[in-house]
Formats: sequence, structure tokens, C-alpha cells
Amino acid sequence: MQMVISGHHVELTAALKEYVHSKLEKVERHFDHITSMKVILSIDKLVQKAEATIHIAGADLFANAESPDMYAAIDLLTDKLDRQILKHKEKIQRRH
Repeated sequence: MQMVISGHHVELTAALKEYVHSKLEKVERHFDHITSMKVILSIDKLVQKAEATIHIAGADLFANAESPDMYAAIDLLTDKLDRQILKHKEKIQRRH
């Protein structure tokens, strides 16, 4: 799986990259057919934003989250992506 982490008006520290990577590994455990992930971290005034696009065989999933704290925004983002992946996985299982 290819993972791209970028920042918009944010300095990406090693700790921040490692935190995003560790959180998104948990999402990868639920579904093995993830091709790539693109994560964008940004700051708009007092709001910290995290956006992610996941390319899966048969679908593209997108989620975004906002919070006053970047780490909280990343946590919210991973929760949303986790729910979307589980929903997609259930759809695939129902079709078969």
C-alpha cells in the first residue's frame, strides 16, 4: 500500500507523520485490498483539518475531519474511514 502524507500550512514533523501512519494502519487491518492512501493535513485560522482519500479495488473513499487539535482531527478522520471501510466490506460480502 502506498501512503502519501502532505501538509498545507503545516510543518510535518516526524512525530505527526508517525501518528498518522500508525492510525491508518488500523484502518488497513480491516480491509486488505487498499491500493493507496492520500492524507492532507491543513490549518485554517484556528481550525485544524485532516482529509484522506483511500483508493480501494472498486471504490474511492473520502473523509475529512476538523478539530481545534490536529491529533484529535486525525482520530476523528480514522474513525470515519474505519466506518466507511467496514460498510464497503459488508456490501461486497452481500453481493457474493
